[in-house]
Amino acid sequence: MQVAVVTFDGFNELDSFIASALINRCRKDGLEAFITTPTRVVTSMNGVEVTGQRPLEFVTEADVVLVGSGVKARQVIADDSLVSRLALDPARQLIGAQCSGALVLARLGLLEAVPACTDVKSRPFVEAQGVTVLDAPFHAEGNIATAGGCLASQYLATWVITRALGDDAARGVLDYVAPVGENQETVERALRAVRAGEAALR
Repeated sequence: MQVAVVTFDGFNELDSFIASALINRCRKDGLEAFITTPTRVVTSMNGVEVTGQRPLEFVTEADVVLVGSGVKARQVIADDSLVSRLALDPARQLIGAQCSGALVLARLGLLEAVPACTDVKSRPFVEAQGVTVLDAPFHAEGNIATAGGCLASQYLATWVITRALGDDAARGVLDYVAPVGENQETVERALRAVRAGEAALR
């Protein structure tokens, strides 16, 4: 399975890099993430320049699409030509968004009947799109998921790994990256957040 980590100019490094790094620990099992950008090079909110691994059109062939956040999210959704390149299909793809990435999903009409998670600063703008925002770090319904708060990107990655490879694969990844001495706590917290987010509105 291929994962497109959509990364726009002005992106938040924590969102794109944490998700891609965790997912790429599953390469040997056939799950691989790629930083996917609208231009060859994008610059983060802190001035870090990154060369995209895949062009934005890669989202049409990816099995999973994760939309990261950034300080230019509102500019992104106002750019019709840019939005038109995001041809996503929730019937066959897992689609997730981190923080202000929820604005992109809302712009694409993917959150019309789905509540979302986002960060505190993005919340009023997401709500202005007619989306119900939850006071939670993660929520998923079917093939659509959102996470709120930079460090909740680990929950988005956990969701992808569990959906693709199962809980044991996610446990292995989380156990490896957890702070020393906090392995079990880290693993259980992430899995608990994902399970709670999937069960919230059942």
